[in-house]
Amino acid sequence: MSVTVRVPAKVNVQLAVGGRREDGFHGLANVFLAVGLYDHVTAEPADALRLAVSGSGADQVPLDERNLAARAARLLAQRYGREPRVALRIEKDIPVAGGMAGGSADAAGALLACDTLWGTGASRDELLEICAELGSDVPFSLVGEAALGRGRGELLTPLEVNGAFRWVFALADGGLSTPEVYGECDRLRAASGTGATVAERPEPDASPELLAALRAGDAKALAATVGNDLQDAALSLRPALAETLAVGRAAGASAGLVSGSGPTCAFLTESDETAEAVAEALRASGSCRDARVARGPVPGATLLP
Repeated sequence: MSVTVRVPAKVNVQLAVGGRREDGFHGLANVFLAVGLYDHVTAEPADALRLAVSGSGADQVPLDERNLAARAARLLAQRYGREPRVALRIEKDIPVAGGMAGGSADAAGALLACDTLWGTGASRDELLEICAELGSDVPFSLVGEAALGRGRGELLTPLEVNGAFRWVFALADGGLSTPEVYGECDRLRAASGTGATVAERPEPDASPELLAALRAGDAKALAATVGNDLQDAALSLRPALAETLAVGRAAGASAGLVSGSGPTCAFLTESDETAEAVAEALRASGSCRDARVARGPVPGATLLP
């Protein structure tokens, strides 16, 4: 018997970052949208925990205790008093270290696959508790669609979205370390005199205009309100991303921004034709290694027949 789960990538249509807390984390108002780029996680019985990864960027995925999918299997097994005897196969299509929550998606996929394979019968709330223990983006990878994430991003409120939004994702060579990007954000804030700590900065909040644009399914209004407080830090660490953003906008994208901590750049377009034209322009420019078109929102981790 084997169980396969499909899990989507995410884009942050707004990432508002508060000041650094004493625990080193930052409070967030993180508007997630799940988009149709997918990893597939398959779980099969085995005599021990085994992990195999294939597909785009597979050679960059850790196979040791740092792997979130393997950690998800261990945590679920521990909670239910069993050994994590499972073989996990991950087929990658979500960019690795690209700011699109590929590792988090794999963790959510492994959690749902192992829960089904083992028949543990965990409730959705139990699965979300384990997701939050694994990482800030993992709960959203489980639920998908659209949500506002608070706290570190793990406290989710579903958001209403009407219609689908068309995105183009410019994939960069190499990744960016999320802790390094947050550290650079703090450094830039301190250097500019705006303050880096939670005592110096207001509590982050989602834009009412952005939430209204999602409810209305209005791509033009959404384009005017997207934002990412980590973008300046990502551009500071990877200046070449500025050219990628410029190419996408010049090709007709309504908006362009760094996705999460980067280095993937996300472009919102108003039609399928514009999306394809933007993707082609990005590929031809040499400013990225590839460009992918996807729609969102889409469901989160989903069991496949």
